[in-house]
Amino acid sequence: MNVLDVQSVLGWCIVINLGVLIYWFLFLRFAHDWVYQMHSRWFRISEARFDEIHYTAFAYYKLSVFIFVVVPYLALKIVF
Repeated sequence: MNVLDVQSVLGWCIVINLGVLIYWFLFLRFAHDWVYQMHSRWFRISEARFDEIHYTAFAYYKLSVFIFVVVPYLALKIVF
């Protein structure tokens, strides 16, 4: 595996992770009540806490993607 292969893999990881983020956002945006009702059957949770959990998880996911995928991709692009 050479550097171009790693750049290609990281590039596709960015695209896939962006798709997951968009899907997650749209699902919560347009089906919020349904998702909340489904989760509240399993867990006793207020709607405000549900929103807080998803907002925090979304932030951690974005940060993880940025640190572990985007930064290495950009570093390889700069160096090679």
